[in-house]
Amino acid sequence: MKALNIITLALLIVGGLNWGLVGLFSFDLVAAIFGAGSLLARIVYILVGVSAVYQIMPLMGAVGTDKTVHHSGR
Repeated sequence: MKALNIITLALLIVGGLNWGLVGLFSFDLVAAIFGAGSLLARIVYILVGVSAVYQIMPLMGAVGTDKTVHHSGR
């Protein structure tokens, strides 16, 4: 499960950086690498979307807890 979390978080970082580039410079890195509208670009977009849906579960679990984390200050 830890590996899946790392993979989905990495994909979300890629997706976030790509959207940042689109917003700032109108440059779609995924499309530039794999070709606009290509099957590979679409697969990357789908994987990023599925990763976002998957990461909703840990987010809701973290938001739903009322446990306070105490740091020792060391």
